[in-house]
Order: sequence, then structure tokens, then C-alpha cells
Amino acid sequence: MNAQYDPSFSHYFDLETSFNPASVGKTSHLNISAAYAMDFSGFENNPRAALLSVDLPFLFLNQYHGAGVILLNDKIGLFTHQKLGVQYSYKQKMFGGSLGIGVQVAALSETFDGTRVDLSDSNDPAFPSSQISGNGVDLAVGLYYVHNSYYVGGSIQHVNSPQIELGSTNDLQIHATYYLTGGYNIKLRNPFLTVKPSVLLRSDGTTYRGDISTRLIYSNDEKMMYGGFGYSPSNSLTFMIGGKFHGVTLGYSYEMYTSFQSQGNGSHELFIGYQTDINMIKKGKNLHKSVRIL
Repeated sequence: MNAQYDPSFSHYFDLETSFNPASVGKTSHLNISAAYAMDFSGFENNPRAALLSVDLPFLFLNQYHGAGVILLNDKIGLFTHQKLGVQYSYKQKMFGGSLGIGVQVAALSETFDGTRVDLSDSNDPAFPSSQISGNGVDLAVGLYYVHNSYYVGGSIQHVNSPQIELGSTNDLQIHATYYLTGGYNIKLRNPFLTVKPSVLLRSDGTTYRGDISTRLIYSNDEKMMYGGFGYSPSNSLTFMIGGKFHGVTLGYSYEMYTSFQSQGNGSHELFIGYQTDINMIKKGKNLHKSVRIL
């Protein structure tokens, strides 16, 4: 079997720092984002991923930069994947927009719980009978460009293809994964409504996945609500809804698989986001504005 290492989030358009370090500091706000995804609902040992990211812009030597921290805990079967990474992005004005050049350095922790392995032959040397773990260093790079009503980005996760040793006889090879994303704002005649289509493509050279999403946004002063859907060819159809309540953005999505699973065995995802103004950017000198901030 072949499968991608990185978990998939339906709210990828709000979680870009999870796959592209160049997107940190893309607004003049402190951004805090969190998501919890439960895939293949109803199955035993189904995948469960929790993500937390924090990023902000800052001014240094009269030049704009972005910095961030990301924490991921991904459980799938008897494996637990954990990542703690720091991110940096250099910002440069270009063609009326802003180009970010980013890098991420992360520490990986991998664990396999061999005590829960159910085998007909308990003495099979290919499977450990105890909990084993290992650590490694993971690198990522990316580019991110935003201009008025659109954005586009490309990145590579696991650039160094880390190989994690689990115990003395097992290892886990993590292959480089390539990402391409983009989005656009479409203003409607009604000044309170905006359509926001977006796309995310990813591949590790063996498998691939594409996600196309569209949301209808209603915004008026501090009020915001949205509804939309996403489609991943040969994988799933996703429905999403959310809004901003007391300054906190809440979103929920349900991913219904189009393959062999029943409609009740899809994926549930909860997104929480919070933003607050910071004073690290000079007044009247904001370098750019995100086309996705609601």
C-alpha cells in the first residue's frame, strides 16, 4: 500500500501554514488557528489529527518578515505522528503584491504501539511487541504570493526525506511532498456577498490528491457567515458552514467519501480561528492584505 504521510484538512484555505511556511505573517494581525479532524467515522483506530498554528508579521531593519509556530498531533491506527516546527518568511514587494519566501524546521516524533498488534503468530519478528519510538528533523520550504484579490503558493514538505528509526529493527521513510495552492475573491453585486473559490494540489510522487472548494461569504461590519462545498476527484465531497462569533471564527465541515464507505462513515472537522491587531507594523505602511481574511 501507498499513502501520503501528511493529514488532509478541509479548511486548508485557513490552514496554509500547515503546508507552506511562506504564508506566515501574510496579514497585519496575530493569527491563531486550530483544527481537529476525525476521518472514517465509525471505524476502529480511525485517523484523528489535531493542528495548532500561530503566526504574525514583524518589521526588522526596515523590512517585513513573518514568523510562526506549528504543532501537529496525528494518530492513525497504531501510529502517532507528532511535529513541532518553527517557521520564517521573508516578505518582498513584487508587481504590486507581496512575495513570501519561507522555510520551516521541525522536530518529528514517531511512535508505534506494538502492544496492541493482533497477530495469529505472536512471535512474528516483523512486528514489535512493545511500544517503539523515534525522532528526526524535518525541513520544508515554500513561496507565497498575494495580490489584491488573489493568491498563489507552492511548497515542499519533508525536503530532506527524513528516515526515522523506530527501535533497533524498524524505520519509517517520509517522502518529500509537493503542494500547489491558489484562491480568488469574486465580489458580487450585493456588497455583503463574496464568492471565494480555492484549490489545493499535493503529491509525493506516488499518490496525489486535489481539492477544489468554493464558499459564499456574507460579511457586514464585524458579522460574518459562510457556507460552501469542496470536491476531491475520486475521493470525496465536502460540505462546510461557519461564521464569526464574538471575534472568533468557527467552522465545521463534513467530508463524504465517494468510494466504498457509507455516507455515515465520512470525516468530521472543526476549525477555530482568532485574529488580533498588533503594533509591529508602521501606521499606514501595511505591506499587504490577505484575500481570505473574513
